[in-house]
Amino acid sequence: MSAEKIISEWKRKVYKPIYWLEGEEGFFIDKVMDFAEHHILPESEVSFNLTVFYGKDANWADVVNACCRYPMFAERQVVLLKEAQQMRDIDKLESYIEKPLASTIFVVSYKEKKVDGRSRLAKLLKEKGEMLSTKKMYESQLPEWTRELIQSKGNTISQKALFLLVDHIGNDLSRIDNEIDKVLVNLGERKNITEDDIEKYVGISKEYNPFELQDAFAKKDLVKAIRIIQYFEANPKAGPIQLILPTLYNLFSKTYMIFGQSAKDEKLIASNIGVNPYFVKDYMTAAKNYGYEGVENALLLLHTYNLKSVGVNDIGTSDASLMKEMTAKILYAN
Repeated sequence: MSAEKIISEWKRKVYKPIYWLEGEEGFFIDKVMDFAEHHILPESEVSFNLTVFYGKDANWADVVNACCRYPMFAERQVVLLKEAQQMRDIDKLESYIEKPLASTIFVVSYKEKKVDGRSRLAKLLKEKGEMLSTKKMYESQLPEWTRELIQSKGNTISQKALFLLVDHIGNDLSRIDNEIDKVLVNLGERKNITEDDIEKYVGISKEYNPFELQDAFAKKDLVKAIRIIQYFEANPKAGPIQLILPTLYNLFSKTYMIFGQSAKDEKLIASNIGVNPYFVKDYMTAAKNYGYEGVENALLLLHTYNLKSVGVNDIGTSDASLMKEMTAKILYAN
């Protein structure tokens, strides 16, 4: 079951006795836990019927005893166990999970891990409760997810602004959500988020960013590439080499995959190589501009300069100098 489905049922007052939230993506787990803590019970019942434990400090017996209590002056109580992955003897919760109290809503946050599917605990959870299993979102899924998140808040975003935001932040969903809220606070009555808004309120230059540098490489635009690198040199936090090299590696590794495609349709190619259709033109442009050997050369140079950036076969050369040197070699290789 998804986080949205769980919260949707809770809004309709449909509850199960146990909810187990696990996996790598903390954003969805936190979203469900926050709703459980602040919205299931009316404010007048919270002081008597909400109990919160933290795994590192919690004793399993205390958790079970809390779950076995009956609610005071209410139909139900809520017991939350946060950071349960840090709790000792968590398997001892099995006795309660096997026979849960109908008037207790027990919600467990088990971040960054998953319960062993072969264990008795896992079998009991599937039988007696509801499980939410999360995993990190693929980068190709981020733009559409972000667009839907913005739409759920009653707003829209331009295509360029969307990819500027996603490319800058990556798959940190909580940060994406926070940055969007920050932008929306400043929009006033306006509903559409533009790249100017992203530049102003998130702090990303719409001209000098890894997204635009990737575009310059794809088009073999040396002047634009060097201009962006010089901006990064003056503003190190805007484009550290540790961020730039993986971005360029992604460009050329995806471009490399273009050569193995027999399909001509852009959407099909995008699906085959695992990218958003918006970006596939960049990869096709790069494939045309560099050719097979040029892309291979770029990948080798990226590997070489990645090693140099951490001091292998190079001592003391600045990141900006390494980037300029590598850029010239890649763009003028053939």
